[in-house]
Order: sequence, then structure tokens, then C-alpha cells
Amino acid sequence: MRLSAFAGHRSAAHALGPVTLFTGPSGSGKSTTLRAYEALARLCAGDTLGEVFPDAADCVPERARPDAQGRRGFRLGCTVDGPEGPVHLDLAVQAEPRLRIVGERLTGRGRTLLATALRDPGRPTVQAEWHTAGATPVTRAPFPDDLLGTALLPLRVAGKTRGQLEVLAAAEQVVVGLRSAFACDPGPERMRAPVPPGEGRLRRGCGNLAEVLHRTHTDCPRRHHRLAAVAAAGCAGPVTGLGVQELPEGTVRAVLERGDRPATPLARLGDGELRYLALALTLLTGPGVLEMDRIAEVPEAMQSLTLLADGLDRGLDERQVGELLGLAAGIAADGHIRVAGTVGARAAVQARRTPGVTVVDLSK
Repeated sequence: MRLSAFAGHRSAAHALGPVTLFTGPSGSGKSTTLRAYEALARLCAGDTLGEVFPDAADCVPERARPDAQGRRGFRLGCTVDGPEGPVHLDLAVQAEPRLRIVGERLTGRGRTLLATALRDPGRPTVQAEWHTAGATPVTRAPFPDDLLGTALLPLRVAGKTRGQLEVLAAAEQVVVGLRSAFACDPGPERMRAPVPPGEGRLRRGCGNLAEVLHRTHTDCPRRHHRLAAVAAAGCAGPVTGLGVQELPEGTVRAVLERGDRPATPLARLGDGELRYLALALTLLTGPGVLEMDRIAEVPEAMQSLTLLADGLDRGLDERQVGELLGLAAGIAADGHIRVAGTVGARAAVQARRTPGVTVVDLSK
């Protein structure tokens, strides 16, 4: 991730490993870093600039001064490694007086593959040119100024020349690498009530946790059994299983099974236990169970997922944090999931002792 000029970040660059946790004092930019990642992921999925940055002015560095035309903005980007080698995406966004992408550059193997620039401020377009390497070195066309050009390339590039194929491969590497992201922010107050059974895709706030457990109990028994073992490791009292009860009014509720003792509805659990279970469920499932953009053209077995967890340790005790860190590192080692999150100072100490986890201290 590169945060060249984004909110409180200046010339910041952070390498993201399988599990990367950001720590630092309040105001150091932990949450902002995750927000930048999610923004790029959503732009790669085709969301408009206005949808991704509804409060774009907050992303402008505080000391940025408007130019003679009253324009201010921010810059961010990333490098995605893969079969095409490192491919770099850099984005310049104008936040004021009108939100628009004013410059985008995609580079790989020392070559500019796509470049866009604002030529006419009165038009809602930017001028794009991409590498062709045929009879014409580059192709030019207008692109909308509120969509990521890199994500549009598969719709605009024919793929007939060596240069066009190079551009398409680089764009696909960036889009696939960034697009599958799920920002998980469990809200315990929304997770206690019974819910109607439905599609069974976990929402960002995890309010439909019982519905998803109803699905995993039936469709994914191996993962559900593993989740029950994780629940036993992080919840108070004996836990022999994780069950789902169908209620007379047609709703379902999840319960912790206690062996010979009465089951405990999740509604009676503490906030930390509910957050712990929701985060564990997210780690143990995949794009098919999470309410997120899925890449239909990539086989599910080959898809990777980036879990964004702001405040991963919020409300959790030391034992629960340790269990989640170990679970995240173990699953990320398989290569199909990455975790980027933020933690406080105490959890950061635990994380540094966990093999496979990288801690980035933003206070330094």
C-alpha cells in the first residue's frame, strides 16, 4: 500500500504479508490505512468514486492548500505482485470543488501500461492512453472520471497485440489481487436477536450471524465443527458444540451447546465473545459465505480473500486474541486469505510473538 498524500499519511508505504496488523496511538492512522485498502478494492470492483468516498474531503491532507482554481485532493496507490511481476497502480483524486479522478497510472516491467489525465475540466471524462505495441504504439480514448480505468480495461482492450495482452494481464493481476476484500466490523448489539433464515451470506456488521451459522451447519459441516472447537477455546464455560435452533415464528437463533447442561443462546453472551465468534467465522469461511463482491471468472478454489478487521482486539481478552491470531496465521499460511487489521498496544505484543504475523507500528 502507498499512501502518498491521504488524510494524515504522507509518503507512507506498507508491505502487506499474510497477516499484517497496524498498531499505534490514537490518531496515528491505523483505521485510515485499512480504509485506503478497502477503497481501492471497491474501485476495482467497479464502484463509483462517489460511492467509495462519500466524505472525500476527509481524505485530503489537513495541510493541503487549494490551488488557484480551488482544487484539493489526495493520492494513494499500491503494488500487486504476481505472474506479471510487480504491477504498480497510482491514483490522484480531486476532492474539491468536484470529486473526480484526475490521474491514474498503471505500470509494470518498467513500462507505462495505462495513463489518464484530466484535459478538459468542463467534461466528466479523462483522456486515457494505453500501451498497444502494434502499428500504433498507444491507443487513446476518453474514460469516465468517476471510475477506475484499470478496472475498465478488459472492456476496452481487444487483446489482439502483444502489448494489449500485456496490459490486460497487468490489469487483471491488480483487479483480482485487490477486489476480493471483506471489511468485518461485528456489532454485538445487532447479533443477539433471532433472524429469519435466508441466503446465508454474512454481512459486514454480522447482525445475521445466526442465519449464517444455520447455513454452515448444513452446507459446511467440517468448517462448522472447526468453528465449534474455536468457540470452545474462546468462550466461557464448557462448549461441546455450536447449534442452531429453529423457533416457532420462523426465525433461527444460534446457541452454544453445553453437553448435559442447557444450551446458551448467543443473545446471552458478552460483547467480546460475540465479536470473537464473528471474526472466527469470517476466517473459517470464504467469498461464498460472505456478503462481498465475488470474482465469477476465477474458480472459487483459486480465489483469495483479504479480511479487513479494524479493531481486531476490541472487547476481546488475551486468550481470545491469542486464539484469533493463531487461527489467522494458520489459515493465511494456505495462501487463500490475507488479514489486514488494527490492534492496540497489548494485542500488538501478543501478535509479535505469533509466527506468521507482521506488526506495523505507525507511531515510528
